[in-house]
Amino acid sequence: MRALRTLVIVAVILGGLFVIADRVAVGFAEDEAAAQLKSSEGLADTPDVSINGFPFLTQVASGELDDVEVGIADYEAPTGNADESIRIADLKANMRGVAFSSDYSSATAASATGTATIAYDELLKAAKSEPTDVAPGTTARVVGLSDGGNGKTKVAIELDIPILGKKTFSVLSTVSVKDDTVEVRADSLPDLGGADLAENAVRSITDFQQAIDDLPGGIKLDKVEAASDGVEITVKGSNVSLVG
Repeated sequence: MRALRTLVIVAVILGGLFVIADRVAVGFAEDEAAAQLKSSEGLADTPDVSINGFPFLTQVASGELDDVEVGIADYEAPTGNADESIRIADLKANMRGVAFSSDYSSATAASATGTATIAYDELLKAAKSEPTDVAPGTTARVVGLSDGGNGKTKVAIELDIPILGKKTFSVLSTVSVKDDTVEVRADSLPDLGGADLAENAVRSITDFQQAIDDLPGGIKLDKVEAASDGVEITVKGSNVSLVG
């Protein structure tokens, strides 16, 4: 009985040491992956990296991690215009089947899904916020974006019309994704208070697009939906580069 008791105690101690070693190892790996991701993506702040699943060390031995979560508070995404970028906030990505190289310098996920937000003031950069001619003597510009409720975006437009002066109208718009572009299109055009403007002239102001060329690791836009604080986007990808 004493020998059995001793064996059990030794097993418990060894098990505890293994758990401690495993947690220390995963913490180190998370810190290293976060540092490499910050460097490779040119991030201002260190992202959050969480390696899920237990034990970690057996996953390392197999050369593949089951589940890795990445959180990036702010990401400046290129827009196709060399002088402009758009800030993607609260990007959270869940990566599955993350295989890494033998020297741990690169890691690629078999699949990835995630969410993020584009604030309305960021999306407003893509709209025509400077007065633009829509008819002789008449200009229009977008003066605001906000939540329109029921998954719609409200676009506020200021018209400067001869005799009538400046008037502000709003339209409810649908946001959608086409390839790597977020598109905003008015569901219907407003009553312009007597101003006779061609539909294409009005839509040149109400409707606009925002290209997002390069998200981390090669993930792509999937879906978008208007929300209270901005446009919520869903991303997905395959063979996504985590680091390297």
